[in-house]
Amino acid sequence: MIITCPNCNKQFKIDKSLIPDEGRDLQCGSCNHIWFYNIQEKNNETLELKHEIISEDVETKAENKEDKIEEKQQPNEIIKTEINNKKKEKNLDEQKNTITLNKTKNKGNKFFSYLIVFIISFVALVILLDTLKTPLINVFPGLEIILFNLFETLQDIKLFIIDLI
Repeated sequence: MIITCPNCNKQFKIDKSLIPDEGRDLQCGSCNHIWFYNIQEKNNETLELKHEIISEDVETKAENKEDKIEEKQQPNEIIKTEINNKKKEKNLDEQKNTITLNKTKNKGNKFFSYLIVFIISFVALVILLDTLKTPLINVFPGLEIILFNLFETLQDIKLFIIDLI
């Protein structure tokens, strides 16, 4: 139960079982005002209706208010839809820009991917030729000079790269 101090209007929540039926003195914890409080005082007050309310008037007033609310909401909804459309257009533009950037990135990535695959394939071919050098020279005698020059060139490239580092 909530009790209000008559002096400072401070409200306190008090357990109803702490106040006996005959009432008791209470002291405000805020302003230290002391007053007698009786539970029956509050219950004896009756509420009276000063005039009758006609239900039709209430319904028409409610309908008028709903119409006004709908009228107010329509411009808000139009503004919201316009804002949402602008946001969607902005998002589409951003997506197009990111797609364009991704395509250029992918082209660059594809080039390096192909370059790496080419280098690895070339190294695998050289290793294979070095491994099968003797049987190939027996079958193709003119291949010995070409393989020798290829290996010398690769050795020179290797030394050149080591010097750069």
